[in-house]
Amino acid sequence: MLAALADEFEAQIGRTELRQLMHRVGSRFAAARPLPPCDSTASLADALNALWRDSDWGFVELADERDYLSIVHYCAPLPAFGESALAWTPAFLEGAYQQWLAALGAQGLAIRQASEFGDDAGIEFRLARAA
Repeated sequence: MLAALADEFEAQIGRTELRQLMHRVGSRFAAARPLPPCDSTASLADALNALWRDSDWGFVELADERDYLSIVHYCAPLPAFGESALAWTPAFLEGAYQQWLAALGAQGLAIRQASEFGDDAGIEFRLARAA
């Protein structure tokens, strides 16, 4: 059913617009589920994983890198929309992470998808200075 829905979306709406739509949906999802205050990367990971566990939407690993925060989300059910939808469905996660991190004070920083959905069911996003 989700693959048929995604096929119809793609037939009616371009992929760029679908990414924008999914980003807005993710942002709305996150705004309705605010995170508690987080004082470290570990506490942020714990808060995010509690939320994803309750939603049955996989789990996340965070890593502080030199120039960015790496956010690797595993086991999101994005393939349920079909292989071609993996071009735009990750924007849901991008929008959710952008909303949560902005609410926690990451002003002037942006979340960007840094990898495709991998064989390990993971997809990386990076929080870095906005371009």
